Amino acid sequence: MTTPFLEYDVVETAENPTVSIIWMHGIGDHGSSFVPLVPEFDLSDCPPIRFIFPHAIERPVTANGGYEMSAWFDIFGDFADDRNEDSDGVNQSKEWIEELIAQEKERGIPANQIFLAGFSQGCAMALETALCYPEKLAGVIGLSGYIPMLGKFKERYNPANKDVPVFYAHGTHDDVVPIFRAEAALKVMQELGQNVTWHEYEMPHTLCMPEIIDIGNWLRKLLAK
Repeated sequence: MTTPFLEYDVVETAENPTVSIIWMHGIGDHGSSFVPLVPEFDLSDCPPIRFIFPHAIERPVTANGGYEMSAWFDIFGDFADDRNEDSDGVNQSKEWIEELIAQEKERGIPANQIFLAGFSQGCAMALETALCYPEKLAGVIGLSGYIPMLGKFKERYNPANKDVPVFYAHGTHDDVVPIFRAEAALKVMQELGQNVTWHEYEMPHTLCMPEIIDIGNWLRKLLAK
């Protein structure tokens, strides 16, 4: 059995899950922060789901004066600048997330029943990992985030996941990750023919109840028996 590097919290909606959702938190946060979200989703008629909430490692973050905090990768400047990004950090975290996928596969959950999800920097990792993964996954939930190293994303993209549905959402008043970063990522995915459902919400860099309702509806549409 694969032993993942990342520690994580787990919530199962019922015994013997047949679907897994690996959900990455944002910078400076912790996986456990998203555990309370699970009962907020309307997952009626869905099969048992295992939610996995991994915790990013503590690392110095340049944009925060070098202060150590939980982060999937370093941030060299503000989110508006995609010209200088931490590719090494992204690639390392991507490998660790792929270990979690491997663990779920060894537990009997096939790749096409595994979702990746994330908020902010976690969204960046969900999109990067899922859409470059060599097997078709179940779907991606990307919230208030972007695709890192977007200029070369088409070179990394794996068409195995071209038909994988993506729920992509952003706040119109986000003052942390500007919405134009999300719109730029959306444009590239659309150019690649990705199956993306785009949502905008009148909110800052956070989640809102209409968004949570929409995620539940999206999951039920894909999973309901």
